[in-house]
Amino acid sequence: MNDMSQPPKTDAVPVSDFYEITQTLAPDELATLKAVRTFMETKVAPVINQYWADDAFPFDLLPAFRELGIGGLGLEGYGCRGGSQQLFGLVAMMLARTDASMATFFGVHDGLAMGSIYLDGSEEQKQTWLPPMARMEKIGCFGLTEPLVGSGTGGGLTTTARRDGDSWILNGQKKWIGNAPWCDVSIIWARDEADNQVKGFIVENKTTPGFSVEKIEHKIALKVVQNGLITLQDCRIPEANRLQSANSFRDTAKVLKMTRYGVGWMSTGCQMGAFEHALAYTKERKQFGKPIAAFQMIQDLLARMLANVTACQTMMLRVSQLDDEGKLGDHHASLAKAFCTARMRETVSWAREVCGANGIVVDYNVARFFADAEALYSYEGTFQMQNLIVGKAITGLSAFV
Repeated sequence: MNDMSQPPKTDAVPVSDFYEITQTLAPDELATLKAVRTFMETKVAPVINQYWADDAFPFDLLPAFRELGIGGLGLEGYGCRGGSQQLFGLVAMMLARTDASMATFFGVHDGLAMGSIYLDGSEEQKQTWLPPMARMEKIGCFGLTEPLVGSGTGGGLTTTARRDGDSWILNGQKKWIGNAPWCDVSIIWARDEADNQVKGFIVENKTTPGFSVEKIEHKIALKVVQNGLITLQDCRIPEANRLQSANSFRDTAKVLKMTRYGVGWMSTGCQMGAFEHALAYTKERKQFGKPIAAFQMIQDLLARMLANVTACQTMMLRVSQLDDEGKLGDHHASLAKAFCTARMRETVSWAREVCGANGIVVDYNVARFFADAEALYSYEGTFQMQNLIVGKAITGLSAFV
């Protein structure tokens, strides 16, 4: 069997970065991106297939991950890395180029958990929680989705919060929560029984009585990510741990807008990885006396893959620029997420196709991207829900029921 365990190497930019969008970064930010790329290619790529096959997270890689110094990327102050949203997006893309699970792990911690505290927390909460999370000494997760509530989280959470003196009592369940089985802190969103509005809470996983997590087994996508079913049974959370600026789902949505287009970047990276491995395979695989890359139909599929990748890269670059300019709307993020994840599905399917039977064997890498794409396509809001958000923006009419 050919050794396809490591991604193809290039001197300057990845072969999948056809228009060299990575080179648009300022020199210091480009250095950060190159460090991330080197880490992913040299530390993660050689071992990630086995972790994926074993449904295991590579905890042994966390010390080197921390040394990258990218905790709090895109967030200013409080010990965070800061930087442009363009850098944040390109880092997500570069992580996913090697492995979408590692990109998801970081996105949940940095974007969803830290982002919730950054956008909705009090000054004291930011000072308390963000520095250790930026150093990745404490890892976070984000508990919004429930066993019976997915797309309807904005209006129908069943997890409840009841005020009791200087505390809140939380009851309910959260499902599909990435990092939950092992992380330190959870951002839990619950419906306030008093006013029916969504509130956010910082819950310390390992010291809160009534808090438990069951790992979700037998997944076929993002197998490296440890997803959990969180159960909250009369969990007493101090008022000091309620996100002080989260008073309705509108405040939750501020976090989701930021992370939703991050999935667009991840899906772009997932396509890049699948394309690069497929390209390398077609150059090595020979039929009828020559590499299959020399055949017209293979080149047609390779060109289609690259076109999808490049379209997504350039779209996401502009979306990040809009965010840096303070002009990003929910509809911008939704269109990006919907378009890029749909193109990703095409790209990974074609990558699997050109690899033939070897395309379903994890050792050749493409199968991992092919499977992981299905999770990216659905999480952070389905394709159809994103289109309804865009549809409302362009027509002025809501089709939500």
